[in-house]
Amino acid sequence: MWGKCIHAQRLQQRITAADLCTRLGVSRTTLRRLEQGDPSAGVGAYLSALLTLGVADQAIPPLVPELWQRSQGQRVKLSKHEKGEDDAEYF
Repeated sequence: MWGKCIHAQRLQQRITAADLCTRLGVSRTTLRRLEQGDPSAGVGAYLSALLTLGVADQAIPPLVPELWQRSQGQRVKLSKHEKGEDDAEYF
């Protein structure tokens, strides 16, 4: 969906592929991959394109505040393997 959005917005805003490539600092091949939704194009390139085209706020849902407002005391518990408690059974 991001690829279709990038392509549609580029055309709607009458930005040439060469100009957008220059703004993003990517090759024409990379822009083509972005517009086709190729997963091998890095997420950073997608986000840069969406920001450059001014549509990032509409294309990317906001994070829920609970992701960064939780208490700092919560930690992930280590598994027995990570604690080294089951090394005897490993081999």
